[in-house]
Amino acid sequence: MKTQNKQPAVKPIPTPDLPPIERLRQVMARLRDPDGGCPWDIEQTFETIAPYTIEEAYEVADAITEGDMPHLEEELGDLLLQVIYHTQIGQEAGHFDFDSVTHAITEKMIRRHPHVFAAESVADADEQTLNWEAQKAAERAHKAAESAVRPSALDGVSAAFPALMRAIKLQKRAGRVGFDWPETDQVFDKLEEEIAEVRAELKEHPKERDPDRIEDEIGDLLFVCVNLARKLGVEPESALRRCNRKFETRFRAVEILLQDETGRAPEQADLGELEALWQRAKQFDKT
Repeated sequence: MKTQNKQPAVKPIPTPDLPPIERLRQVMARLRDPDGGCPWDIEQTFETIAPYTIEEAYEVADAITEGDMPHLEEELGDLLLQVIYHTQIGQEAGHFDFDSVTHAITEKMIRRHPHVFAAESVADADEQTLNWEAQKAAERAHKAAESAVRPSALDGVSAAFPALMRAIKLQKRAGRVGFDWPETDQVFDKLEEEIAEVRAELKEHPKERDPDRIEDEIGDLLFVCVNLARKLGVEPESALRRCNRKFETRFRAVEILLQDETGRAPEQADLGELEALWQRAKQFDKT
């Protein structure tokens, strides 16, 4: 007589009458349950989920930029799922859970807003920004005092941030302690200096370029570009995303114009023809 493999019991769906966040937490707990959960969800870790968390945050930002509220609602749900995912993994490992994470951020918000939850007052949003940064600096100093690591003004700027975001955060931190150009013209001077250094590197080694040297010089150039954006009050990540969208829109227009008027693809046209179509495509920005 053959023995049949025992199938895990089908578990009931969390009922709709639960508070929405509790229902979502129960769904995640079921997905991660070794007894009948989802094989893919069960094997995930903080490290494997982290890339999805970053991706979802960018998709939220994109929906905001597009002004697409239904899409934003959906993407916020996806981002919330990432929080639930990480807190479920943390709970299983005994590190933390959703309630402890929620409690911690609630206390932080109360602590950083004494003008709302205590007797202090602020004149405007700018003063509150200064107070917020001072509170963060005090918190970093407290953490540093509890460790053997010598404190730095740059503490807390995560190495995992996208490069543009990390560059501007590092610059802001250094600027708060006086390491900053007082005038924007000085940034332009530095920008010209860095461009000259890239040119010099290419001129010195026209045939056998050192990839590391080129990367180093281009990195310096980009870092100064970020500094210029900061001095002008421009968020470099947003500016580059906007430029990317503009480039994509114009290039797609070039492809359409070329196909409609000549029946050809871009790779079948020369640069002069593509440039002429690009100039025409730029006119669509004004319509």
